[in-house]
Amino acid sequence: MRFLRNATLALWAGGLSFGAQAQAPVLTTFPVGATTVTVSALATNRNTIWELVWGPDNFIWMTERSGRISRVNPTTGQVVPVVTIADVTETGESGLLGMAITPAATPAAYWVFVVYNYTDQGQLKEKLVRYTYADGALANPLVLLGNIVATTTHSGSRLLILPDRTLLMTTGDAQLQPQAQNTASLNGKILRLNLDGTIPANNPIAGSRLYTLGHRNPQGLTQLPNGNIYSSEHGPNNDDEINKIEAGRNYGWPTVEGNCNLPAEMTFCAANNVREPLTTWTPTIAPAGLAYYDHPAIPGWRGSLLLAVLKDSKLTQLTLNNTGSAIITRTDFLTTFGRLRAICVSPEGRVYVGTSNRDGRNTPGPTDDRILVLENRMYVTSTARGAGSFSFELFPNPASRQATVQLPAPNAWLTVRDLLGRPVLTLHPNGTTATLNLANLRPGSYLVQAEGPNGKSTRKLVVE
Repeated sequence: MRFLRNATLALWAGGLSFGAQAQAPVLTTFPVGATTVTVSALATNRNTIWELVWGPDNFIWMTERSGRISRVNPTTGQVVPVVTIADVTETGESGLLGMAITPAATPAAYWVFVVYNYTDQGQLKEKLVRYTYADGALANPLVLLGNIVATTTHSGSRLLILPDRTLLMTTGDAQLQPQAQNTASLNGKILRLNLDGTIPANNPIAGSRLYTLGHRNPQGLTQLPNGNIYSSEHGPNNDDEINKIEAGRNYGWPTVEGNCNLPAEMTFCAANNVREPLTTWTPTIAPAGLAYYDHPAIPGWRGSLLLAVLKDSKLTQLTLNNTGSAIITRTDFLTTFGRLRAICVSPEGRVYVGTSNRDGRNTPGPTDDRILVLENRMYVTSTARGAGSFSFELFPNPASRQATVQLPAPNAWLTVRDLLGRPVLTLHPNGTTATLNLANLRPGSYLVQAEGPNGKSTRKLVVE
C-alpha cells in the first residue's frame, strides 16, 4: 500500500497527468475565448446517465438510472460494470441517482455513496446507501438513510462530500410542496450527515439532518475551493435557480418562486431568513449537474460554474465574481447533443458531460446516451513543458495554520489539492509571495501546485 500511495503522489507531482487522452474522432469544436474546445465521445450506448464522478482510482464513475454503476477508463473509454443494484425502481424520473466517492482506510479501498428510489410495500421511497469498494467490487451495502417519501418526479438527488468528511444530500419535494417548509420532513431539503449516517453535532438544528430547507427539486451540487457551495434547482413553469447554499437558510419554496419580488414573497422572505438565488431562468431550462472549473487548460472557463442543462439542451458557463457572491455572465455552449444531465472535471482540465436522451423526454440518437469529452487538445501538461524549470519554495512544511509560498515570478496561480486531486484552496497572488490559510484543512497530506507563464510545479505539503 505504501508503494501505491507513493506512486500516486509521484503521478500528481508530475503535473497531474495519468496517461494521455486518446484522440477520439472530433464531433464538433467551439471557441472559449482564444481557446478551441474539441468535443468527442468517450463512451456510447449508455442508458440515461445520471451521475459522473472522477474517482480516486482516476477512472470516471458513472450511474445509470436503471441501477447500474460502472467505471469508465478516461483514456480508452472502456466501460467496466461494477454492480447493478437489484432493488432500484426506475419509473418516471426515479431510479439510481447521485453518487459520491471518498477514500476509506487505504488508497485501494474506499466508500461509494449512492442515492436511489426503491419500492417498499407498494410505495416508492428513497434511500442513501454506502458501499465499500475493494478488489474491483462493491460490497457491504449499509443503508445510512431510508424510508424517504418519493414519487415518480422531484426526487433530487445529488451527493457531495465536504472537506470535513460530512455528506450533503439534496432531496426533492416529491410533489408534496408544503413539506419543503416542514423541518420534520426530509423532503425539499439539503441534508447533512456524517459518513456513518449519524447527525453532525454542528448542524443548524440540533439532532436534525436538515442543512437547508425550502427546495423544490435540486439536481446539481458543487463546492469551490474557498468553501462556497452552489446548487441548481428546477422551478415550476418559471424561475429555475442557481443558489449559493448557506447552512440554516431557507430557499423559499413553495411560497417564493425565484426572487423575493412579490408582496407575499417579500413578507415571507423577511420573516424566514430566505436566501435569494444568484440567477434565475424564465422560461425554465431544467438545470441539472453542476461543476466548478478552475484549470489553465481552458482559461476562459476559469473561476466559473459549468451547468448541464436538460430541457434547453446546452452547457452553460456561469462566471462568478471574485468572492463567488454573484454570477456576472451566462454563456451557452454545446447545444447540439440533446439533454445534458451529468458533468465532472478531471485533474487535467478535461470536462466530461453525460447525455440523458433515453430518459423518456427526448428522441435518442443511434449512439445515445454518451459521455462527451470537452478538451483543449493544444494544451500541453507541465511534464511535456519541462516543469522542472519552474520551482517555488514552501515553508514551513509540515505546517499547521498557514504556510508561505515564495514564487520565482508574479502572475502565478496556486492550487492546493487533496490526494484525490480535488482542489481545496486556490489563490492568485499579486506578487511573488503568498500565504496559504490552512485553518480549514484537515490534517494530512496535500499537493500544492503553482502555475505561471513559465511552467508549472507541484510540491507535497503536510498539514498537522
